Amino acid sequence: MNECILVVDDDAEIVKAIALLLEKEGYRVLKAYNGMEALELAVEPELRLILMDVMMPKLDGLSAVLKIRERRNLPILILSAKSEDTDKILGLSMGADDYIAKPFHPQELVARVRSHLRRYTQLGDVNAAVQAGEIRSGRLCYRPEERVLLADGEPVRLTATELKIVDLLMRNVGRIFPAEEIYRRVWGEEPYATENTVMVHIRRIREKIELNPKEPEYLKVVWGIGYKIEKH
Repeated sequence: MNECILVVDDDAEIVKAIALLLEKEGYRVLKAYNGMEALELAVEPELRLILMDVMMPKLDGLSAVLKIRERRNLPILILSAKSEDTDKILGLSMGADDYIAKPFHPQELVARVRSHLRRYTQLGDVNAAVQAGEIRSGRLCYRPEERVLLADGEPVRLTATELKIVDLLMRNVGRIFPAEEIYRRVWGEEPYATENTVMVHIRRIREKIELNPKEPEYLKVVWGIGYKIEKH
């Protein structure tokens, strides 16, 4: 067992303590002390999991998670002194796979790391399990291989661009994507003043899949952050 783990925290003592704990379990550890350093190390191909603090200088942990998620699907576990449910929900919605409140029990941390690594290595990536089958959320059913979206069992007529947006959101049900990231992934270009472009396409998709587009159940906007397909 020599999987590589990135530990990110602005408290050097915490990084040192977690690194010793993980190295004792046979893991290889990379260390970062702010969000910008985390972004630099996140591209390492050997990396298999990230433990990320929230409150850090230069770039906070949640912003770093959003940026890392644009490139990598590996497990990210948030470490934070904030234990309020709203903080947990925000962290998970922004792309984290798990949330561990400080102070944590060392063996609980190791157990969660082991569990997420096992799931990641078995699936190859977080989406591999659904690519061969169907992804369901309430009235919606998406078939990735056929690239077909069904609403109440009926195929939804989508343009090529709308389908790309649906493909991204349905493969990551519950995860919030900023408009800039949607634009980058769907249009394949660096975003510049793209909010209206994405919003227009989101509105058109809503009109095709929602019973009441003005009060959407599925394609939701999270104000100030982005868009997601709600889990049902």
